Amino acid sequence: MKDPYQVIQNIVLTEKVVRMSESENKYVFKVHPEANKHEIKRAVEDIFGVHVVGVNTMRRRGKPKRERLFSYGRTSSWKRAIVTLKSGDQIEVT
Repeated sequence: MKDPYQVIQNIVLTEKVVRMSESENKYVFKVHPEANKHEIKRAVEDIFGVHVVGVNTMRRRGKPKRERLFSYGRTSSWKRAIVTLKSGDQIEVT
């Protein structure tokens, strides 16, 4: 797990995340399930050129879903990371 673009898969943009980025300088990323906090920190610093203060991770379980009749399935499980940046640093998300 060395390539930063494999560690960071996507940025999560919701209303709550936008409020967190404005008030607390925290950003949420969808990351590779086997990535650890050190790899996530290094990847965010390499990709965006910012200084990371802290990383919190959590695994999100997939939800059961049902289609029209009786075919049941699940959404996939994923891992997210909440990254806290040094005050003054910012990531442009547009």
